Amino acid sequence: MKVLQLYDTFTRSTRVFEPLQPGKVGMYACGPTVYDYAHIGNLRTYIFEDILRRTLEFNGYLVKHVVNITDVGHLVSDADTGEDKMEKGSKKAGKSAWEIAEMYIKAFQDDIHKLGIEEPTIWCRATDHITEQIQFIECIEKKGYTYRTSDGIYFDTSKLSDYGFLGRLDIKGLQAGARIDLGEKINPTDFALWKFSPKDHKRQMEWDSPWGIGFPGWHIECSAMSVKYLGPFFDIHCGGEDHITVHHPNEIAQTEACYGSHLANFWMHGHFLQLDAEKMSKSAGEFLRLQSLIDRGYDPLAYRFFCMSAHYRAKLNFTWESLDSAAQSLDKIRTISFDLGEPSHADSEWVDRFISEVNDDLNMPRAVAVLWELIKSDLPARVKKATLLFYDRILGLGLQDYHPNEEIIPEEVMMLAKQRQAARMEKNWALGDTLRIQINQKGYEIEDTAQGPKIRKKKEVQNK
Repeated sequence: MKVLQLYDTFTRSTRVFEPLQPGKVGMYACGPTVYDYAHIGNLRTYIFEDILRRTLEFNGYLVKHVVNITDVGHLVSDADTGEDKMEKGSKKAGKSAWEIAEMYIKAFQDDIHKLGIEEPTIWCRATDHITEQIQFIECIEKKGYTYRTSDGIYFDTSKLSDYGFLGRLDIKGLQAGARIDLGEKINPTDFALWKFSPKDHKRQMEWDSPWGIGFPGWHIECSAMSVKYLGPFFDIHCGGEDHITVHHPNEIAQTEACYGSHLANFWMHGHFLQLDAEKMSKSAGEFLRLQSLIDRGYDPLAYRFFCMSAHYRAKLNFTWESLDSAAQSLDKIRTISFDLGEPSHADSEWVDRFISEVNDDLNMPRAVAVLWELIKSDLPARVKKATLLFYDRILGLGLQDYHPNEEIIPEEVMMLAKQRQAARMEKNWALGDTLRIQINQKGYEIEDTAQGPKIRKKKEVQNK
């Protein structure tokens, strides 16, 4: 079995994974900003992170998985301008910022449950950690990396010689080609650590601080909370590819200023889901939620399986046809697994083949290809079933708990099936084929298994 190798965005290389502490892994994932529902592009990233966690656990590690919830401080612009997304969402929904946070947190957690994503070890909300964020900013200030403007406390990125290394940012080019109004910012890449509340109205979410009443910037929460729960240098930090150039370089800058570390040993990023070759985003207006798929009759796990059709570091284009294909494949896998009966023991050679692909930077398309080879193999049914269930520890498709819906088969179809079985016992194959055709014409299909014939209603491809 191949040792676990993961791609690290920081070094732009695939490296053998070795935990900082033997047998334990600290893993932080950037969670949702809860001003609206998550769309299926967001959820692709959480599916990738779930497969990563399951893979780490399979490799014998005890994973401490921390996920933040941004419920304050994320402005509509990464340039620290515009309205707080929570305040904006509050106006749109006609509810308080606190109310919409609760509503969208619950919706997000419902989504990940439906997708078979394991709950993190720790959920941490930004509004529950204001003290930790203030203390972190004080540490950065003490080290000489901050300056004050009329609207907040800012991080001076020019004081870090390697600022932006994660995103390979061309800092000199950004400075020379700046077309934005810097306002009181010294450098285009400087970012807010603490924003002052507007003087002309009271915000719903604001706190007192050594610098005045206001609220934390978006980036400081992840540095403060990850350090609190995992320490200033931990194993893996995850997020979407959109974090590579702004959010994650700023997290690194904050932690480097305060603790002298770049926060995580591995930085891992899931790539975008595309719709008609365009990035799916909330800011575009209309977007697909998981509930949108459920309303069209899809099992949420069909979307999970669809996401495994591409490597997590590759773009994935969403179409209804591709989701149909994933749904049909998932149904086939479930049916085959169920029909194999009770499991015995997994085949070690087939397990090694599957895990070797997964351990190769979570190569799920190749791992799924091994699954199909297993299904077509001549392994004994009970061994095949046990091996499939073993694969599902990482796939997360719920094969162990799957039971087909009980169908009421019409009496006339049952009679035809009995006549066909009798014909087969008498080796009257021609009559058996004729009876099968008659069963199909009535809208049913029959499959011969080791446990006897199985009758099911024929499935139609969904037109979306």
